[in-house]
Amino acid sequence: MTLFIDTWGWLALRDERDPGFQAANRAFWDALDAGKQFYTTDYVLDETITSIYVDYGGIKGEQILNDLLKTLKTSDVRVEEITRDRFQEALRLRRRFRDKPKISFTDLTSMVVMRELGITDILTADHHFAQVNLGFRFVPDRRQSCTP
Repeated sequence: MTLFIDTWGWLALRDERDPGFQAANRAFWDALDAGKQFYTTDYVLDETITSIYVDYGGIKGEQILNDLLKTLKTSDVRVEEITRDRFQEALRLRRRFRDKPKISFTDLTSMVVMRELGITDILTADHHFAQVNLGFRFVPDRRQSCTP
């Protein structure tokens, strides 16, 4: 059993002020207790680190980054790289979903990795994963946490 962690998940897990903090942490610890393998990508981490510094600034951002790095080191999180082939597949998805221009390229690369590895569960509230109708399941349940 596997769980993909999106940028929203990484950020919500670290900010008690985030409306999704409790639900994200409950979902993360439930998945950990169930023995799920966690996945993310280098592109998701890139987006997460950028968001940390934009949203929190230097000192707080550094604390959150250190916490994230500690989690990556101590938890069983596999960081998948976006290879040339995955990048090309994400470009194909970009063109396929050109009617949904607000889906980020990072999200598309995540979708490629998830499909390749057979991952359906994703820790996110990002509605773009629902818009593509590729069978992704929101953790926590998107009806409770998905942003409009």
